[in-house]
Amino acid sequence: MKLLTHIPSWLKNKYFIAVAVFAAVMLFFDKNDIFVQLSRDRQLKELEQSKLHYVQEVADLEQIRDELIHNIGTIEQYAREKFLMKRDNEDLYVIPENYAGSKN
Repeated sequence: MKLLTHIPSWLKNKYFIAVAVFAAVMLFFDKNDIFVQLSRDRQLKELEQSKLHYVQEVADLEQIRDELIHNIGTIEQYAREKFLMKRDNEDLYVIPENYAGSKN
């Protein structure tokens, strides 16, 4: 019993013990503990970044769509660049940008 006499009285207080146990359970043993909350916060930030990326991509695609709808020259340019289409009296040569024979 000599060991119990050296413990400070605030550590023997039943309210302090109850709050300490409650805090330990909520911080470490609950299904929504502090580590899960931090992980979810990090995941939320990643999803928000991804949302911003896709919103920008949708805006770019809408702009391209509007140009394709309203401009005939843009349709021809898009067909030539993306689908390698050509007119009947033309020859088409495709040279890749990272050609192995180039000295760049």
